[in-house]
Amino acid sequence: MSNNLLQIRNLDVDYLLDKGAFRAVKNVSFDIGRGELFGLAGESGCGKSTIAYAITRLSKPPAWVAGGEIILDGQNLLKLPEGEMQKIRWRRVGMVFQSAMNSLNPLMRVEAQFHDVLHRHTGCSRSQSRETAEAMFKLVGIPVNRVADYPHQFSGGMRQRIVIAICLALRPELIIMDEPTTALDVVVQREILEQVIDLQRTYGFSVLFITHDLHLMAQLCHRIGVMLKGELVEVGDVRQVSQSPAHDYTRKLWNAIPQLPSRSHMTGEPA
Repeated sequence: MSNNLLQIRNLDVDYLLDKGAFRAVKNVSFDIGRGELFGLAGESGCGKSTIAYAITRLSKPPAWVAGGEIILDGQNLLKLPEGEMQKIRWRRVGMVFQSAMNSLNPLMRVEAQFHDVLHRHTGCSRSQSRETAEAMFKLVGIPVNRVADYPHQFSGGMRQRIVIAICLALRPELIIMDEPTTALDVVVQREILEQVIDLQRTYGFSVLFITHDLHLMAQLCHRIGVMLKGELVEVGDVRQVSQSPAHDYTRKLWNAIPQLPSRSHMTGEPA
């Protein structure tokens, strides 16, 4: 059995516009190993989220996968009928979207949203889905007596934890996290990412972590891919990409990260 869970080969994604097709993802290839945390970095608009939506086949017009292969454990997802893909989506491949509030239905209690996902894929009863919801709340550090609350009754960080909990409820093999800590303060960011690392070590799932923040990615991932204008310009382990990047754009991304001065620099004292 291959050690790679996901293989993306020569992926092209177009946006069909009135003036013709615009290629947003150009001939992209990379692998994600079993139990690996793989990061995809790059500026806004470079095609990171477009790849995530292509993997889950959640792309909507005018987006269109124009070519390539997306192979999950030997199975090309792009060739599956939609009915088969629905069985894979969430059960084998989960996704944590950028904005938790947009992912959660504001009119439904959280326990009902757990039930929707679990019942669709397992046929479980409401009492069974509630038990799972309470277990997942405990896992992500939210009081279990709050499973019947509405999304607006939670803070932004707690809503993001809820989305992660729903994503993990079916124990997927791959979790795609698209800017999972956007709009959260740095303290909450750190708490959530530390929790993701702990959960990944416990359950062994693979992660595709998408962000424009290389510093954040370097703390989380084993390997990093860097995208520029729809192309994957560099892939390597986190130490190689951070300490000796091969592409000029990657070096510019690292140099854009503010560096805190040392105490000796601020006081004039010898280091």
